[in-house]
Amino acid sequence: MINMDFMPSRQLALYMVKLFVTRSLAVLIALVMVLMMLDLLGESGKILAVEGNGEAELWRYVSLRLPLLASRFLPFSVLLGTLIAFTSLNQHSEVISMKAAGLSAHQILAPLIVASVALAGVLFVFNETVVVKSARVVNAWSDNDYHPVPPDSGVMSNVWLRSGDDYVHARLASGRGQNFRLEGLSVYERPEGLLRTITKIEHARPSADGTSWEFEGLTSYDSEMNLVREAQSGRGLAGVKPSQFKLADVDPDSLNIFDLAEDIEALEQAGRPAEAARAGWWHKITGPLSTLLMPLLAAVAAFGLARSGQVLLRATIGMALGFAYFVADNFSLAMGTAGVYPPWLAAWGPFLLFFLIGETVLIRSEE
Repeated sequence: MINMDFMPSRQLALYMVKLFVTRSLAVLIALVMVLMMLDLLGESGKILAVEGNGEAELWRYVSLRLPLLASRFLPFSVLLGTLIAFTSLNQHSEVISMKAAGLSAHQILAPLIVASVALAGVLFVFNETVVVKSARVVNAWSDNDYHPVPPDSGVMSNVWLRSGDDYVHARLASGRGQNFRLEGLSVYERPEGLLRTITKIEHARPSADGTSWEFEGLTSYDSEMNLVREAQSGRGLAGVKPSQFKLADVDPDSLNIFDLAEDIEALEQAGRPAEAARAGWWHKITGPLSTLLMPLLAAVAAFGLARSGQVLLRATIGMALGFAYFVADNFSLAMGTAGVYPPWLAAWGPFLLFFLIGETVLIRSEE
């Protein structure tokens, strides 16, 4: 007799969730620790090469990078954790016992799906409150070659802007309104498309009337006269507004979903392309939801007789499906960023495709 309840047994559901969560978290901790050590080995030399940096800065880098690594590899850890749990259940004939009790494959997976939805919610909140702040700070710090950066929540790094025929590059941009500041500014003057002057500026801020910028610490090279000039202060960039620097570098990974929506609206009002930002906005939703797919893709390891000798093959197939999803997701997001795919399709396409693939494999495995 087939039991039609969504979760026929509370104890069984708790047992499955415990296996799922503990193994996923164990894989996540091990994976993040290994990746963090490898990352720190590669970056510690650059951090300590800056005068004044020491052990405290190394620990600061670790504290900033850990949330990013945990967020990025949680769905992958859920895949491996589910595969480990299902392989163990299969080898001990626990799945056979569940099916003998009248449970279908979907009922066996139901507790894991519910737990995955909860994990997706936690990951979404974690991304929007912790990860975006860490990404913004660590990106600005690394782009500044690990020199101190202003402790401002709106700090941006490596910002490029085009003003007419001229190009402007700012190493750091931070603040709001009249407190907006640029550091490490480079202005490339290109009348009629020919590079004539390169001006390096240590600090820049909007003028009081908002029509131009006030500069401090100027070094200018004139290519026509082959001459270098230096000045303590100056003015320039007439007509360039601070908002143009903010819109020049809209990074979805460094903005929460509400701030990103405001920047997308500002980009569209300014007549600038917003496909990359909109694809990133949709991916903020589908990224955490990928944890929902992992039990479905890994379920192929749970069904089939253990004595058939195909448990390892089934686990490999489940892992291959999970890897294929991550590859397809990154490829689709890149196409959406480039404007080849519509932003919503770039984010939702791989999710819906692999949801159907997972359901198909699950039904075929149950048969």
